[in-house]
Parts: sequence; C-alpha cells; structure tokens
Amino acid sequence: MKAIPARLDHLVLATPDLAATVADFARRTGVTPAPGGVHLGLGTRNYLVSLGGTGYLEIIGPDPEQPTPTGPRPFSVDALSTARTVTWAISPPDLDAAVATARARGYDPGDIHPMTRRRPDGTLLEWRLTDGDTQHPSGLVPFLIDWGSALHPSASGLPVTPLLSLSATAPDPDEIRALLATLDTELPLGEGPVGLSFTVDTPRGPVTFV
Repeated sequence: MKAIPARLDHLVLATPDLAATVADFARRTGVTPAPGGVHLGLGTRNYLVSLGGTGYLEIIGPDPEQPTPTGPRPFSVDALSTARTVTWAISPPDLDAAVATARARGYDPGDIHPMTRRRPDGTLLEWRLTDGDTQHPSGLVPFLIDWGSALHPSASGLPVTPLLSLSATAPDPDEIRALLATLDTELPLGEGPVGLSFTVDTPRGPVTFV
C-alpha cells in the first residue's frame, strides 16, 4: 500500500486558535504557511501549505474578524481544545459519478454542496464538495471535492513541505477499509483510537503532525 493515497487533494488540520497553530507549524518546520482566505458566513479562515504535487495542507480555525456564525463552524473547530488532523479529501475525476458509485456500493458520502472562499487578493474561489450527516463520523473516510474551473490551491505558489506519509488508526480498521474501497481509495490503517497523522519533509527534517 502506498504511503500517500491516490487522488489525495488535501489534509485538514483544524484548530481552535489559528494564529497559534500557524506559528507552531512555522516553528517546527521552518516553513511559514500562506494565508488562504476567508470562508464568508462560516466564521473561519485558513492557511495553506503545499504537500507537493497537487496535494496541500489546510490549517483552518475561527476567524476573529467575522461575526459569530449562526451555525457551527466547519470541522467542529469550536469543539476542539487543541489542533488536530480531523479529516482528508480526495478529488475524483467525476464527483457526481463517484458519489453515485459509492452509494451503489453501500456508503453514502453525503450530498454535494457548493462552497466559496475569498482569497487575500480578493479572488472568489468556488468549488463543490460532499458534506452531510451520512459521512463517517471518524473523519478517516475522506470527503470528495471538485474544484471545477477554479485555480487549485496547490497551483497558487504555496510554500512546500512534501508529504512523506499519511496514516490512521481506528478501533475497527476493517470497517474503515471497506468504506474506503467504496471510494476507490485506501489509507494505511492500524488498530487503536481514532486518529490521523501525517509526516512532511521540511528544512528541519521530517516532522509529524497528528
């Protein structure tokens, strides 16, 4: 099994304190994440780092410059006490077909929703992704994303920390493996508490985040 899943789009490192987590990433790796943009109306913003190729890391947390949203912030950042790798995303060649195939195989990855983010230069990015209560609550089964005609974040001159490996643990790894198969992807899995970890190559050597 490959250490890096095929069609990996991005990893999500969620945090209750975005500034502190970005500073910690920079201190540990020697690479400073780039501002990604603001999720208008959702109360979050993000910083980004390329993982090499077309993959990237999203560090997401509350945006103090936005009013408190009417609903929960994405990735349950308000429920976190510390930064944590909460989930990952893959980009299938055909998002609609991938959702239909997964459902036919017995797993519903969720409905497809449009999303937007305002980049620091004012550009509005628009994309689609799966989201909903039917997604596996562990975060170990990726959500699906389609950037359409938008410029992919990895193509916007981000600082780079090449991804060396991505792995996970779960109480029942076979359950997760079966769900991953419905999406035509895989992930190195061991038995243990639910968790995702990844290792990146940096000017300061390999660094692992959980």
